[in-house]
Amino acid sequence: MTAGFPLSAGQDLELDVLDERDAEELFALVDANRTYLREWLPWLDQNTEVEHTRVFIRATRKQYEEGNGFTCVIRLRGTLVGVVGLHGIDRVNRKTSIGYWVAQPHQGQGIVTRSCRAILAHLFDDLGLNCVEIGCAVGNARSAAIPERLGFTKEGVLRQREWLYDHFVDHAVYGLLASEWRQRG
Repeated sequence: MTAGFPLSAGQDLELDVLDERDAEELFALVDANRTYLREWLPWLDQNTEVEHTRVFIRATRKQYEEGNGFTCVIRLRGTLVGVVGLHGIDRVNRKTSIGYWVAQPHQGQGIVTRSCRAILAHLFDDLGLNCVEIGCAVGNARSAAIPERLGFTKEGVLRQREWLYDHFVDHAVYGLLASEWRQRG
């Protein structure tokens, strides 16, 4: 089941559903960026060897095969630079949420914004979803800039939403409706 993939996010940027053949390259990228990613992402201590990455990939492939979302590698000119994916799809309410990260050397290049724009087109135009959310820790200005740049509305703050190694962090929640997406078209 690869309908719609790979997705182009511009001439030099491609998104494709995560596959086990990506395990070693993805683990190496995570490992090389471990300190940087740890500032905002809570799962680094559970991903300390390539087999952990394989288990994650199997889970995301199952999610994809069941039609409950997907996780994509972000490739810039063929090189894996990050990940963007869904936290499951609520089919009854036609909504989902997006998560993402990109390696530190590739920050500030518009890669995640372009990737999310391609994902949004797929979600609204191909899958017929009505609402997409993005949540990020309050204080994570780079992550918050993505939904703001894409025209999302900040809908609120969820207090102590996530345990981040030794403390809780609040999450800002942003939402975008299909009607808003089409108006920006």
